[in-house]
Amino acid sequence: MVTLSPRSRAFAVGYGLGITGVVLALLLTLPAVLMLSLAGTASTVALLLVSFVFGQYLPFMGFPLLYLRRWRGMGWADVREYLGVRVPTIRELGVVVAGFFAVLGLAFGTILLVTQVFELTPAQNSTAELAMDAPRVIPLLIAASLLVIGPCEETLFRGGVQNRLRESFSAPVAITLAAVLFAAIHVTALTGGLEARAVTIGILLVPSFVFGAAYEYTGNLVVPALIHGIWNAFLFTSLYVSLRFGPEGGAGAVLLPLFG
Repeated sequence: MVTLSPRSRAFAVGYGLGITGVVLALLLTLPAVLMLSLAGTASTVALLLVSFVFGQYLPFMGFPLLYLRRWRGMGWADVREYLGVRVPTIRELGVVVAGFFAVLGLAFGTILLVTQVFELTPAQNSTAELAMDAPRVIPLLIAASLLVIGPCEETLFRGGVQNRLRESFSAPVAITLAAVLFAAIHVTALTGGLEARAVTIGILLVPSFVFGAAYEYTGNLVVPALIHGIWNAFLFTSLYVSLRFGPEGGAGAVLLPLFG
């Protein structure tokens, strides 16, 4: 029988949580979408709502909570303490603001460097493409960024993956490993060639590092969830303004790779 070292076990469990969450999202969402299609009710809004429930809440929030409750034997109070779920203090809200502007500056700087200096073309994000094709759903996506995407993805990747890694690794290593996995899993939402997808995954590492650093600094899961949600909401809002008031496709091509 092979005995894993604490670090090997932490890596296996942490990455296992993240990968299983993504696989569950696909396994749960595809049948639900198929059922909607067969029933003739597969409207854009219906498909989005299904993706929020079966592609976010159940696998990204429900699964790590199940892991902590069943596999780790934690009570709800222990789960909240382990994840660090609490109302942010004034100082922590300041971290949210600083984190958002850090993501804003670093992400735009990175994408300009990649596209203008290295002349690489990032892949496109399917959700952002949907928003461009159907701007009427953007308000729903803005709300979902704050209420669904930010909380659910941060519960899995920071609360689950990074926390488990942090039990055996230093903070920089845990943040980096969680960031790499978080960026890499977005390959399922990207369209384009292998090189373009790799470029986009590299770009998505930037906000992921900020989310992880904010979580490590505050120990409060609500902080990265807010930064993540506000960031995505900002991107969807910018995309809507661009589509509504700017030249056709004006900022859309720039914003597409930044959705995470």
